[in-house]
Amino acid sequence: MNEPEQAGLARLRDGWISGGAVFELAPAEWKDVAAASNPDEQERRLLAIAAQALDVALRPAAPKTLKRRPQLPMLALPMLPDRLRPLLRAALKHAVDARRKALVVRLVASRGFVTHPMDWMPAASDQNAPDVYAPWLDWQASAEQERPGSADKLNADNWADFYPAARRLALAAMRCSEPAAARQLLEAKAPAESAEIRLPLVELIRIGLGPDDAPYLKSLAADRSGKIRELAGRMLAMLGEHGEAGADVPVAELAGFIEEGKAGFIRRRTTFGPAKTKSHAQEQRRAELFELCNLVDLAARFGVTESDFITGWQFGADNNADIFLSRMVAASGSDAAVAHMADTLIAAGGKAALLVLQLAPRLDTGRQRVLVRQIVKDAQFSGALSQAQGIEAGWLGWDDLSNGRFLATLRNGIAAKEDAPRRAAEDIVETIGYLVTAPAAAKFIDEVVAAGLPPASPSLGLLRLNAALTANPSQSAR
Repeated sequence: MNEPEQAGLARLRDGWISGGAVFELAPAEWKDVAAASNPDEQERRLLAIAAQALDVALRPAAPKTLKRRPQLPMLALPMLPDRLRPLLRAALKHAVDARRKALVVRLVASRGFVTHPMDWMPAASDQNAPDVYAPWLDWQASAEQERPGSADKLNADNWADFYPAARRLALAAMRCSEPAAARQLLEAKAPAESAEIRLPLVELIRIGLGPDDAPYLKSLAADRSGKIRELAGRMLAMLGEHGEAGADVPVAELAGFIEEGKAGFIRRRTTFGPAKTKSHAQEQRRAELFELCNLVDLAARFGVTESDFITGWQFGADNNADIFLSRMVAASGSDAAVAHMADTLIAAGGKAALLVLQLAPRLDTGRQRVLVRQIVKDAQFSGALSQAQGIEAGWLGWDDLSNGRFLATLRNGIAAKEDAPRRAAEDIVETIGYLVTAPAAAKFIDEVVAAGLPPASPSLGLLRLNAALTANPSQSAR
């Protein structure tokens, strides 16, 4: 559309806005088309021609800097039915942070559906989205950099053809079937990537981690990223390998915060417990050291195995120290040490079982379920379940909720006059909305509403979505 044409259409528009007739101002060729015996009909025809010219025929050409994006890829699961999208949006709106939004999305995926992109879309840097969203992650990344893409199996030659999410999924699958080939591919190609992309790739070595991976992990001690050096050290500890030279200096300092003793009259055994700290600065330093050091190095400092150190630890003497140790075991303990600590704490029950939540990402599904059932039964949650990562969605039944003190304790929290107990109760309601089955979610809504929670409370959003979200039959068949 040239300037005279634009100016002519502007005169017509201004005339109509002022309420006058503009037929005489129209181009001659338009008058022939718009001519009619009735003046009103002339104006209507002229308006139709102008609208067609503005909106269809004479639209401005797209600027040359505009890039055409490929269509949003189809995902492996169907989208959530339209009738459930308002419930999804309500649950997402109430989720105050990315972690809680992730619970909503993971629940939907566990039932065999994905979100509509207008309701929720993962960011290109989102490493916590369910794997089914990998094509969308790469579609987001394609806006920043163009790659030709590849339908072939990932290898050194087509490494650059894969976007980060697709590459990570391909490497994860390769670690399951061909762990050595995946490790060799990482050795060859990962060093050229940025630290942000390299870190989640190196984390894949956890899949099928074995002694053959030790040389590669040791080579990462010279990596330019401190996070990757720390990650490699912790995975080496999982294999029973000690840290690099000089690493025992912080271990020696940490050992100074731990007291060794003896217990038992007939069968003497070694015990370990936290020494009393004298200041807040010492408390902070102890926390830093637990994060820096590896379990295998700490146990070796006292001349015992990982399992012996865990068995001898005096849980309950210092809650903060117990949490620090749990995080250390989760980050650097061997699989046997993690399982041993989880079984020990679950058997102890009560508040001790809450420490196992730090280990949740390293536990198998069976132990996770035993842990959650124990915590719910004893009503020793205090919002802790919502902090756990990696627990699967949608399996806790009504019998699990009604077995023990859970419902009675929750009713008391909902009916409390103080704000803090009520907020804690609402947090638990949200977390249960992620964990329970659909039938249990429906019964639980009735229970908490009867206890005094307003029916319109936003904290019921995830429960309502759960109750309405029956499993996709095709997904169940798989």
